[in-house]
Amino acid sequence: MKNIKFYRKPELENPCLIAAWPGMGYVATGVASYLKKKLKSTLLAEIKSEDFFYLTDVWIRKDEIILPQLPKSTFFYWKNREVRRDLIIFLGEAQPPPDKELAFASKVLDVAQLFEVKRVYTAAAAPAPIHHTQPPGVLAVATNKKLKEYLKKFKVTLMREGNISGMNGLLLGVVKQRDMEGICLLGEIPYYTTQIENPRSSQAVLSILTRMLGIEIDMEEINLLAKQTEERLNEFIKTHQKLEKPISSEEIEEMKKGLKAHSEIPKSAKDRIENLFKQAAKDRSKAIELKAELDKWGIFEEYQDRFLDLFKKGHH
Repeated sequence: MKNIKFYRKPELENPCLIAAWPGMGYVATGVASYLKKKLKSTLLAEIKSEDFFYLTDVWIRKDEIILPQLPKSTFFYWKNREVRRDLIIFLGEAQPPPDKELAFASKVLDVAQLFEVKRVYTAAAAPAPIHHTQPPGVLAVATNKKLKEYLKKFKVTLMREGNISGMNGLLLGVVKQRDMEGICLLGEIPYYTTQIENPRSSQAVLSILTRMLGIEIDMEEINLLAKQTEERLNEFIKTHQKLEKPISSEEIEEMKKGLKAHSEIPKSAKDRIENLFKQAAKDRSKAIELKAELDKWGIFEEYQDRFLDLFKKGHH
């Protein structure tokens, strides 16, 4: 298949696809990356980045010019040993350029249909007038009436109008064009935190999605992350005016620094990061997982030079 590098071609039974790209609150990628990690899914395939992305800048570190790596777009799979319903998880590190979005969505579904996927799940954020300490609601949209009836079994609110921006929404439109089934679950996030990772919202979406998939995963880590994020926001807001609207880019950076200053990364997470650095030094493909882990805990800047050294030293 053109533009695709397959690492494996397993026999999958009745698989569903879960696809995610970065978006507001990092809700979608929070859901998909957590599932991938907890299910210990296996690398399946990769969309060739050079066919869909462009380099637009360079990094300068320690007086040296470094050519950035193009974003990765990777498929993973997990075989469900208990029921005949396997999973394919797609994770995009970045949204493709606007002129490539439709072709990219089609390519993702080409891979899905190669494995006879019938249903596709996406996730997104739904900015709402809620406080960050409130349990977020989950909205849902579906591609046909049968699925809309199915959604009524779950604690979700059917979205009657509006739009879902970016690939997490566009993919659903292409799914419908192909007469496949599609569901998008949207976790509410406060208006003032749209550009900050919101694990509480990802957690809410995961609780619904795992029920739909009929699987159980350990939620302890994301529960802890949600609690820590709430505590950091509480600390930050104490020193700021009441937040009633989206905050400026300067305030966002200040908030991120404030969150970082009040964060406590569990020892297990630190150990995992160190282990990923060791793996990435031998296998550069592990850098994707390492970057995601650093971003999840909001500490990429702290490790940035060390991360970039992986590429400077010519590891492959």
